[in-house]
Amino acid sequence: MPTTQHILVIRLSAMGDVAMTVPVLRAFTQQHPKVKLTVLTRPFFAPFFKDLPNTSVFIFDDKQKHKGIFGLFKLYKELQQKKITHIADLHNVLRSKILRFFFRFFFRFSNKKIAAIDKGRVEKKALTKADNKVFKQLKSSHQRYADVFTKIGFSVDISNPEKRATPKASKMVSELLKNSSSKKIGIAPFAAYQAKMYPLDLTKKVISEIAKTSTVYLFGGGKKEIETLSTIENEIENCISVAGKIQFEDELNLISQLDCMVAMDSGNAHL
Repeated sequence: MPTTQHILVIRLSAMGDVAMTVPVLRAFTQQHPKVKLTVLTRPFFAPFFKDLPNTSVFIFDDKQKHKGIFGLFKLYKELQQKKITHIADLHNVLRSKILRFFFRFFFRFSNKKIAAIDKGRVEKKALTKADNKVFKQLKSSHQRYADVFTKIGFSVDISNPEKRATPKASKMVSELLKNSSSKKIGIAPFAAYQAKMYPLDLTKKVISEIAKTSTVYLFGGGKKEIETLSTIENEIENCISVAGKIQFEDELNLISQLDCMVAMDSGNAHL
């Protein structure tokens, strides 16, 4: 029986939800410095957890190695070698449920050592139904994540989060900041759904006004967004699009250096 407490943390997607685990895990590592964490997630999200002490990332490959039921069993066998003692499932989807089953059935985990997030669907449905809404304060996603750790025996206090120190600018980011003005503003004007976006023509007016006194950095992804932001960059002085030009880790680093980040209801908002 392993003596080191080692928690497998599962959160496979989506970007915003994965990003919101970070402050909870940071609080956990501060309050339980001797406990080891392994985060099971997609490769793209690995930079989120780079600076967390005593935390490693295990890559979930749903395209090839871990695809399907047999791939999930292979994943279980790989994770078993890590001497996991507890599982905190912060996702609670079919894949993570199957993985939990493998651990319980083959590894003889007790129920107290495995817990999954309660997404609060019943109370959310009660709040958003058309008639007779139940107006009750719901838990934040952060608190729901923290509750999972409490269920497996590790309480996490997230009431007084510690501000993250600004990391040193990377070489790429230093180049981007080199000729910027005193104020540096990031703007991510897109979202997955148009209803979550401020109209693009009005956003361009906002960017134009801000760029008169500050350097504006534009964030986005995907061919269409990159082309649109490139057009805005060419039309408005003191405006720099980083979409498609830098790696994701450098994007995170750049956001950390900015005075302000403006985003729609999107992954960038959670970052």
